[in-house]
Amino acid sequence: MRTLVIGDIHGGLRAVEQAFERAGVTVRDQLIFLGDYVDGWSESPQVLDLLLSLQQTHRCIFIRGNHDALLLEWLKGNNDNLLWYKHGGEATVKAYRNVSDQVKLEHIGLLEKLENYYLDARNRLFVHAGFTNLNGVAYEYFPKMFFWERTLWETALALDPKMSRSDPAFPKRFTLYKEIYIGHTPVTRIGQTVPANRDCVWNVDTGAAFKGPLTVMDVDTKAYWQSDPLPELYLGEKGRNN
Repeated sequence: MRTLVIGDIHGGLRAVEQAFERAGVTVRDQLIFLGDYVDGWSESPQVLDLLLSLQQTHRCIFIRGNHDALLLEWLKGNNDNLLWYKHGGEATVKAYRNVSDQVKLEHIGLLEKLENYYLDARNRLFVHAGFTNLNGVAYEYFPKMFFWERTLWETALALDPKMSRSDPAFPKRFTLYKEIYIGHTPVTRIGQTVPANRDCVWNVDTGAAFKGPLTVMDVDTKAYWQSDPLPELYLGEKGRNN
């Protein structure tokens, strides 16, 4: 059995299918999705349909991303978020024009049940964005930080690799978990298109919303498989490339 973690999808169904084929995903694999299933490419409803299907056949963990939270607000009647509309939401709104009310209700049910984080038996944390409480996720005062904050990754990038964990200045958040797997902030911002590791943090968002590929990674072996860059799979679409 493998434990596979999947980075931010952003409506790229074709990328999921391609990456799963290249990874040889089977029903024996546990699938942990890091969130942001929607917004960007044109198949957000179909991605959610896939998740609903996969949970019937595979052992799946679905983490909540910020874009998933925004879509849920829209599906439940909040139509005033212009910022969301300009940052990937437009493609999602257009895609839902052809979705029945019954399917929308099914998607609402899925989105409402997304997990803020998942902590496995080996003390490995899976969360979309990060957490801020120095005592860990169970003590987080502001649950929205799980899918909105960026300081965990920013701190990981700024951390001096020579610093000892016994140093009083060493960030306590990095001592709580064996490994932390995140998405949310694409590694293309640091010039990479493969999973990036800093201390115990692994960032698996390889820029599928923009010009990068989607990544599926084995958390035990650190082997990974990727789709083609999303613009090559969705010719004529911009994704979130404004």
